[in-house]
Amino acid sequence: MLLVQPSLQPPGGGNGVAAWILQALVTDYQVTVLSWEPVDTFAINRFFGTNVHGGQFDTIVVPALWRWLADRLPVPAALLKSALLMRYARRVSESFDIVVGAHNEIDFGRRGIQFVNYPTYLRPRPPVDFRWYHRSNLLLNFYYRFADWVAGFSLERMKRNVTLANSDWTAAHVKRVLGIDARTVYPPAADPAPRPAWAERRTAFVALGRISPEKEYERAMRILARVRQRVPELTFTIIGTSDKYARRYARQLQRLGGELGTWISFRENLSREEVRAALAEHRYGIHAMREEHFGMSPAEMVRAGMIVWVPSGGGQMEIVGQEPALLYSTEEEAASKILHVIQSGIEQERLTAYLESRAPLFGSERFMNDIRSIVAAFDR
Repeated sequence: MLLVQPSLQPPGGGNGVAAWILQALVTDYQVTVLSWEPVDTFAINRFFGTNVHGGQFDTIVVPALWRWLADRLPVPAALLKSALLMRYARRVSESFDIVVGAHNEIDFGRRGIQFVNYPTYLRPRPPVDFRWYHRSNLLLNFYYRFADWVAGFSLERMKRNVTLANSDWTAAHVKRVLGIDARTVYPPAADPAPRPAWAERRTAFVALGRISPEKEYERAMRILARVRQRVPELTFTIIGTSDKYARRYARQLQRLGGELGTWISFRENLSREEVRAALAEHRYGIHAMREEHFGMSPAEMVRAGMIVWVPSGGGQMEIVGQEPALLYSTEEEAASKILHVIQSGIEQERLTAYLESRAPLFGSERFMNDIRSIVAAFDR
């Protein structure tokens, strides 16, 4: 079996999905991972909570000559790297009985299984994905055409794949953009630490995830600054992993946090055990990215027994079961709903019980069992 993925290395929800797919399949199949960069299982396990080791699978890295130019560009060039990876995957795929991809739509040159986190061919991308180097529509459209030419992508071949999606919201986009049906398989959030009693947790907030502009941590800061006007003891911890392409944004966050006060703190590059321990200490979580495709961080906080607020948009609404008390469109609405819950023990009991009933949907064993059954059915 061939597993095609640009990278399994942290951070990133898509990379985490690929890591858990790998763990699900290595027990029953001889797996080879084809990636853009080498696989470091120590870093993967430390960050995602998986338990894989190099002796369980083989690896192929895209040849250095193919990687030379893309790796030297001053921007991520993710689409170009994916195109080159796709082209190389077609060269080697016939040597394997099954081909699985965890990085959106892939033309394997044959029928395979693809997991879509957000359709690559939904263009233009949403505004939250844009950076300074996307500002020229002319250059951006040229880049799209060039990457598609490099990939040698066939829409018809891709449509023959079995397609999985990380949320019903993403599956609806896949249907609208590509005209194909996708089965929703919710990604797994890492297993939580033992849950302390609610009374033992701090009346404090956590935000969790990659430090990158689309995550909009500054929005969460402003929301909780409003809440602190009524609940002055409230604190907020941002637990993140640095993105080398977003260092300026990280500095802006640090500066804003300093301006708002010492009640905001930052913890970076924690191990999975450290994240588990931190979530177990807190009652509340907040996510600020609009139109999040799924939202590994809110799912992890739900599994940790926290009450989590998310924007009204994207697949993240499915994590909280579309519960109106936990969805917000504006900063004012978010602050108002948060205050209502913090000041109501009855509402806290109701929401914790409701979210606890949803937590199993995002478990790692459930995800791995789903992947194994899908692959077994494909292999018949």
